[in-house]
Amino acid sequence: MDELIVGLVSISDRASSGVYQDQGIPALTDWLGRALSSPWRVETRLIADEQSLIETTLIELCDQLGCHLVLTTGGTGPAPRDVTPEATLAVAQRLMPGFGEEMRRISRHFVPTAILSRQLGVIRGSTLILNLPGQPKAIKETLEGVKDSEGRILVEGVFAAVPYCIDLIGGPYIETDATVVKAFRPKSAQKQP
Repeated sequence: MDELIVGLVSISDRASSGVYQDQGIPALTDWLGRALSSPWRVETRLIADEQSLIETTLIELCDQLGCHLVLTTGGTGPAPRDVTPEATLAVAQRLMPGFGEEMRRISRHFVPTAILSRQLGVIRGSTLILNLPGQPKAIKETLEGVKDSEGRILVEGVFAAVPYCIDLIGGPYIETDATVVKAFRPKSAQKQP
């Protein structure tokens, strides 16, 4: 079975300069460890909020290291230093607007300021790039979705659509632990057991 290569990019001036410890990459690595049941590995980068640096990092992960999926965290708000969406759009070949729309909708269940987020999803070559929130709790909610007190899904997380998207752009077949997030594929795209 092919291995999924995931690029994790935490974008923070203060964390990258050592003012405080990065929480984005550990949160993403932990979540992927619980969610994925097929082989995977990560390439991690902790960088400052500099558009050219973000662009260079995304290009390296996609074009040179062959990541199938790149998840960024941080830099998606309206502050002047928040330039992750601009950098992502600069390297994108195709926009996947449904991801950004759904990430904001999910986050809106928790905080009214979700409408200030400029998260988005794009494709570069055969890589899906998603800009996620900066806080570990928000990362989990966005990827997993909204659940009630018994754990029943009220709103699907965006990761439910990621495996099929990766299939469609030529990446490996991703399997997930359905108790964390259930990958959705049409019947015709599901591997037979």
